Amino acid sequence: MFSSVKAFEGQHYSSLKKQCMQSGVLFEDPLFPAVDDSLFLHGNRIGRVCWKRPQELCDDPQLFVDGISAHDLHQGQLGNCWFVAACSSLASRESLWQKVIPDWRDQEWDSEKPDSYAGIFHFRFWRFGEWVDVVIDDRLPTVDNQLVYCHSNDSNEFWSALVEKAYAKVYGCYEALDGGNTADALVDFTGGVSEPMDLLEGQFAQDELGRNQLFERVLKVHNRDGLISCSIRATTVEDMEARLDCGLVKGHAYAVTDVRKVRLGHGLLAFFKSEKLHMIRMRNPWGEKEWSGPWSDSSEEWKKVSKSEREKLGVTVQDDGEFWMTFEDFCQYFTDLIMCRLINTSYLSIHKTWEEEVMRGSWVYQDDPLRNRSGGCINHKATFLQNPQYVFDVRKVEDEVLICLQQKERRATPKEGKSENLAIGFDIHRVELNRKYRMHSSQQKVAGSIYINSRCVFLRKELKEGRYVIIPTTFDPGQQGDFLLRVFTDVPSDCKELMLDEPPQTCWTGMCGFPQLVTQVHVLSAMGLQGQDSNGASDPYIIMTCEGEKVRSPVHKDTRSPNFDIKGLFYRKKPKDGIHIEDVCGLGVILDFVTIWILGPKLPNRIFYHCVAEQTVLCFYILS
Repeated sequence: MFSSVKAFEGQHYSSLKKQCMQSGVLFEDPLFPAVDDSLFLHGNRIGRVCWKRPQELCDDPQLFVDGISAHDLHQGQLGNCWFVAACSSLASRESLWQKVIPDWRDQEWDSEKPDSYAGIFHFRFWRFGEWVDVVIDDRLPTVDNQLVYCHSNDSNEFWSALVEKAYAKVYGCYEALDGGNTADALVDFTGGVSEPMDLLEGQFAQDELGRNQLFERVLKVHNRDGLISCSIRATTVEDMEARLDCGLVKGHAYAVTDVRKVRLGHGLLAFFKSEKLHMIRMRNPWGEKEWSGPWSDSSEEWKKVSKSEREKLGVTVQDDGEFWMTFEDFCQYFTDLIMCRLINTSYLSIHKTWEEEVMRGSWVYQDDPLRNRSGGCINHKATFLQNPQYVFDVRKVEDEVLICLQQKERRATPKEGKSENLAIGFDIHRVELNRKYRMHSSQQKVAGSIYINSRCVFLRKELKEGRYVIIPTTFDPGQQGDFLLRVFTDVPSDCKELMLDEPPQTCWTGMCGFPQLVTQVHVLSAMGLQGQDSNGASDPYIIMTCEGEKVRSPVHKDTRSPNFDIKGLFYRKKPKDGIHIEDVCGLGVILDFVTIWILGPKLPNRIFYHCVAEQTVLCFYILS
């Protein structure tokens, strides 16, 4: 998580407020003025708008009325249900909204200290790897004395309208928020990592085992303060915001506000009964139009649950946009799920912690192939390896790795004609254990993300011990932009960018020589181990040596026939010297498959491979 905070557009809240207090003038934001350009992309479409401060709309304005909750938000005349749904999720997490709304007590209207009011507020969002502090004035757009956009149930509560204004300022205007991705807003509120799930592709409606495993993941994210959203995909324009017979709305973002295992039955029977129902609660940002199927607010199914359990769940019979449904029904109707998890990097936590590496980079097009860093996806074989490359290590026998690639926001500058995100993605290649320089030939691809024009792409993958290279790319070559790469592993991965194409030449090169050949040794497997321990098993590993450089393989526990599948890369000044593959355990490994690739420039006409097998050492000599 990133802790430093940067002033958005150089506006510092404390100094601006101090100036207003000294001058006795309410703040008017020169960077986001009360004009139509702050509202619309393509001209006024709602009539005459009057900008008013909260005290002009009610007698007792408050930031919060009776605290903060998901019910405080109602979507206005803007298609930003994605943003309002994210705000609904945020409202349920005190530790998170207090980061978005800093020092909220000091920002609250104080009737006892009216002189402390300066008409200025500030909010914080996580933008491209850093928290930014966004200053606004409190002039809000109204028509007929009513707020045009996001508003609360209580006419004197304004936190939701003010947060929306700050977010609109970041994007350039309110109308730039019309249509968007809930995952982006969830990340902006938390600095977390959003994982999208295609429920149709996963076939969770039919697969009970998979559905139960997914529920446990969703429950874990919820219990660890993650934010969750969902939607039903609209396949046509006519489908957008079309209401189904069950009350759900297509093409519309819902906030997940609770996830529970609900105990069925009454009294002691319920306590001792093992049957529990997997349930999920959602909220429609419209504040109305709820699910009308089983377990809806007034359905008969709630009689199966004790009164105390219903009270604990907060079941209410009113059309407030919030409703429960079983996770089975949820997977039947909803098509997309977004889980924004907070990646725990604290060493003091009792929960699983992650090691995070953050890399900033750019896709930059140049005519020179050695300098070009915009080669497009792997479909463009001639230029693919010209993209930026990042190497990292997996140091466990097997480790779950989370990778998030984020491009710099383009929606935030729509008036400059940069409103379309690039289609981005990445591939992961397993490489030699001692890889230090950029790849110039394709290697074993072990995973890859989808390519999509969203702000972020995410991949979760189990990887075996070894060294890997991530190649983040745009889909098409020649496209330019900045990106942020975040890699999360269980133990430090030492992720870094591969900058050099080959070993650099120094003042000693003429005296000591420069590599004439690049040789890759690939050991696939070994068999017929001798000298094993009393249990009939061994812990073999091998060491490859060339001109003083050593590459050690991972240890293979309790086996006599390990599948090494490891590679070493050697830049050789003396092509006639041998490459040694050594069994340092003294167990007499007999290698079954060894592949040697000469990757240098021009090969000699005749290459002779001479293998001498001793009890503990295998030596490969490459002779011309």
